[in-house]
Amino acid sequence: MSALSAARPLRPFFLLLLVCLWLLLSALGGWGVYWLAQRAGIADLRASGEHRMDLYAASLEREVDKYAFLPAIVALDEDVRAMLNRPEDAGLQQRVNQYLEQLSERAGTLSVYVVDSRGKVKAASNWRRADSFLGEDLSFRPYYREALRVGSGRYFGIGTTRGEPGYYLTSTLGSVHDRGGVLGVAVVKVGLEQLEQSWAAVESPVLVSDENGVLILSNRPEWKFTTLQPLDEATRQQLENSQKYNRRALQPLDWQVLRELDAGTALVRFRPGAAGASPGASANLFLSQSRPLHSFLATPWRMTVLSPLRPVNQLALSRAGVATAAMALALLLVALLHQRRRHLREQLAAREALQAAHDALERKVAQRTADLSAANQALQQEVAERVQAEATLRAKQEELVQAGKLAVIGRLSTEMAHELNQPLAALRTLAGNSQRFLERGELAVAQGNLQRMADLADRMGRITARLRNFARKSEGRPASVVLDDVLDNALSVLEARIDRAGAVIARKGEPRLAAWCDANRVEQVLVNLLGNALDAMRGQAAPCVELECRQAAGQEPGQVQILVRDHGPGLSAEAQEHLFEPFFTTKPEDQGLGLGLALSADIVQACGGSLKGANHPDGGAVFTLSLPAVPPAALADTRAG
Repeated sequence: MSALSAARPLRPFFLLLLVCLWLLLSALGGWGVYWLAQRAGIADLRASGEHRMDLYAASLEREVDKYAFLPAIVALDEDVRAMLNRPEDAGLQQRVNQYLEQLSERAGTLSVYVVDSRGKVKAASNWRRADSFLGEDLSFRPYYREALRVGSGRYFGIGTTRGEPGYYLTSTLGSVHDRGGVLGVAVVKVGLEQLEQSWAAVESPVLVSDENGVLILSNRPEWKFTTLQPLDEATRQQLENSQKYNRRALQPLDWQVLRELDAGTALVRFRPGAAGASPGASANLFLSQSRPLHSFLATPWRMTVLSPLRPVNQLALSRAGVATAAMALALLLVALLHQRRRHLREQLAAREALQAAHDALERKVAQRTADLSAANQALQQEVAERVQAEATLRAKQEELVQAGKLAVIGRLSTEMAHELNQPLAALRTLAGNSQRFLERGELAVAQGNLQRMADLADRMGRITARLRNFARKSEGRPASVVLDDVLDNALSVLEARIDRAGAVIARKGEPRLAAWCDANRVEQVLVNLLGNALDAMRGQAAPCVELECRQAAGQEPGQVQILVRDHGPGLSAEAQEHLFEPFFTTKPEDQGLGLGLALSADIVQACGGSLKGANHPDGGAVFTLSLPAVPPAALADTRAG
């Protein structure tokens, strides 16, 4: 007894330990699947990012190479050379201005101009403009100095006159080896806005940074002329002197590197409130891939592509959830199999013990013939007890099975009673009205009520059939349904209750608007919403229910909506949080089971729509029932029929 009493307190602890181990193993399995799925997703993102970088780099190179030959063409023009040799010839300068203007218009550049050996602009394509470059001193500009040093150059910067960002292509007129032989520099400034506009159609961010880490190109305009890393004071002063960015603020891009995967690849996150950041922490996680653009001479640019990690994490989480559930189910099955095997071993042991007892009894009978009658009676009594025990066990099993059946029947009957409560009330009201009409001799009205009662009875049959189909998770067959018609049917069911409450039904919206759904199911949802609206205004002197049929807009294209608004006290915070949960209700226990909105939401979702509840800005609660509009093909078939 002491050993047994000591083992009993250990049993709950052992069960708790098994449950904890089961949860731990399931969680570990889910975490392992999440880790593998995330790695696989990141690998796919990296491959996709590399491909996109190849496409972006090729498009950028094509865009710049279209204009690469223009400085050399300008440098070969005889009038340009003659103008630099004879700067006092005004007529020659005018011809060069016109030539550069025509060349810029045909090539689609921002500007084309010629700078002499002292850095003065002698001719420009924008010579007609008030802010023309003519006469400006550009000797301090890096692209001019680089052209004098090596003969040609490429440079990105912001113009000091008009403040336009552009890519500068330069070529010297004359020999760079002999400083005295350099007549000047031909400069072509091109814009890359068209390339950025083509990138703007891409959802994933792409950016190009120059040798200073400044973002000069991006499909996110708010990121342009920010820096990948904060600039030190010496670099800022140097850029200020060269006016490369025309005194832009050059604020650092507000992101954080979470983990370096390898050279040029890292996981980054934009801090909340950063420029271009999206709401939600998961939406600001990106896989950053960058590499230098080696094809651009003298422009050590670097391209970076940011691929959002949110889809990868969501897919990994969903797979981890499935894996966790599968792992938990597998472990549970293993435990059940182990328990079954243990039960079978116990049965075999009991049988062996019984057989041993029987053999011992046979030996005793053979040895003690005199005690045969007593032993026989004892054996019969033991067999009877076993038979009785087996009968008791079978009875208990039957009771458990019956209890399970009653539980299922109870749930179904509860749901059916909730759904049939309002049609039954309507039947009762119509029956009472018919009796009074018969007493008055108004047979036609009574016959109409009887016909409506028959229709309601048929409809109750359809409700039970629909509830059975809903229990099987099957959808009704959709058809073109006029919203005004289902509203009329729902209001007719609640006609007596509406009259009794003295409620006013205010209807507005687009007439004869049609939805693609099952009319009976939508009618049941409307009956429930209208009943809830009447309950919410119980006790008011002049209750009013507003109904509106309209075409959905905004986030729900291709949908039609029915709005049901009451003028009651509205929804509390707790009610909004648990609005569509089963068995949640704010009504007294004898007035509702808390299944109406839950079943309504499931019915609407099965029809391809949605049901939402909120408080109206002017008071009261408003429920929005969204349903799919009639497809064009079905609408054409309906009109043809």
